Amino acid sequence: MTIKVLGTGCKKCLTLEAKVKELVQQNNIDASVEKVTDLNAIMSYGIMMTPALVVNEKVKSFGVIPKDDQILSWLKEV
Repeated sequence: MTIKVLGTGCKKCLTLEAKVKELVQQNNIDASVEKVTDLNAIMSYGIMMTPALVVNEKVKSFGVIPKDDQILSWLKEV
């Protein structure tokens, strides 16, 4: 599974990245977490606000930091 956190480095972006990494580790989820900071790459997903969470190339959220249980449900869908 590939997880991408899209964001240029704002506090919310860093918080989401840390939260996702922590949830992946705590729940033994086989996934790679990548931070995408390139503006052109972020725009290619069609989002208007960061941070955004992309799981296997599907945008799951943007502009907010989702709750832990919501993130876990997205990660377990795969």
